[in-house]
Amino acid sequence: MTRWQDEAARLDAADPLADARAQFLIDDDLAYLDGNSLGALPKATPERVAEVVREEWGDGLISSWNAANWIDLPQRIGAKIAPLVGAQPHEVVVADSVSVNLFKLISAALAMRPGRKVVLSEPGNFPTDLYMIEGLEKQGLAERRLAKRGSIESALDGDVALLLLTHVHYKTGEMFDMARLTKAAHDAGALVLWDLSHSVGAVPVDLSGAGADFAVGCGYKYLNGGPGAPAFAFVAERHHKQLQQPLSGWMGHAKPFEFSDDYEPAPGVDQLLCGTPPIVSMSALEVGVDLMADIGIEALVAKSRRLSEFTRAAMADLVPELPCISPEDPEVRGSQLSFRQQHAYELCQALIARRVVGDFRAPDVLRLGFAPAYVRFADCWRAVRTLRDILDSGEWRKAEYAERLAVT
Repeated sequence: MTRWQDEAARLDAADPLADARAQFLIDDDLAYLDGNSLGALPKATPERVAEVVREEWGDGLISSWNAANWIDLPQRIGAKIAPLVGAQPHEVVVADSVSVNLFKLISAALAMRPGRKVVLSEPGNFPTDLYMIEGLEKQGLAERRLAKRGSIESALDGDVALLLLTHVHYKTGEMFDMARLTKAAHDAGALVLWDLSHSVGAVPVDLSGAGADFAVGCGYKYLNGGPGAPAFAFVAERHHKQLQQPLSGWMGHAKPFEFSDDYEPAPGVDQLLCGTPPIVSMSALEVGVDLMADIGIEALVAKSRRLSEFTRAAMADLVPELPCISPEDPEVRGSQLSFRQQHAYELCQALIARRVVGDFRAPDVLRLGFAPAYVRFADCWRAVRTLRDILDSGEWRKAEYAERLAVT
């Protein structure tokens, strides 16, 4: 074990992002490996939120829509996210939730492919993606079709209007070849919508280079925007004139402050706005996005891969009885590692009790996430060492862990 401890210390000492952790409000004795579910709190966020609440809202009141540039927040933050996903600034806007943005863009894609109703995805995709297709299917607007990973390209036929996939699988961490599958869909006459919720800020994404049509992503994982942070949506410029989203809210109007009785969509991605933007939560998100932008996606990706490779090797050596179900190649894997074990839930709870925070995905997956801005190699080593100790001691068998499962 000393070898792995020494290696972790060496890697931390050489880490060019070592100072970034100091920008987050996170205890030094906490190994937080769940940033792929909820990112840590940037130290600058409480002050920024207080400024928005006390000064811009409290003192500025309604004048802050212009004086504090509240009205431009969706576009401003979207433009900052754009370089992280390989998009142009005017192709990304921040609005609503991932689920709502999925509904908008699935509907828009169906309208752009008249005569086709099939939305193709894979079984085991993140539930909200599948539920949104199902909701449209119940309205008679779509037909859901699922194909296993190895059969997706062969399932692309003349009935498919849209291919909807999550770039990095939330459970296994397996990453799709975005460019290859986008081309395959286009060759079949279909459009493509990518869910980047487990990608943005941790793995390389090049929407423009892949020729992607649409994308969505969340703000509360690697972007560190806080629980329930607003999501973002991408529409390739070539589709801006054809775009017709179904939630024709007033902020998506071309001239919202003329208060016309009739809807006229705003040009481009601004049409994806619906209701009044949530200014406080968007301001919190902007702090996290600025942090990621300042670090740079190349540095974040490089460290993410170093963290996961160190952990994968240490686990294989010291905890071989937990098979890793994530791809071995870091270039086709997201910023996480997933391990299958019958008692994964109890193991996860035992880790958390020792301040090593990973997470559990039903029915039997223990997941460790690597948010490169603040995770240390020492945190990864501690997770491996603690897991080995929990297994050896039988600590995971405590009744309290099994009881929690029954009510979770």
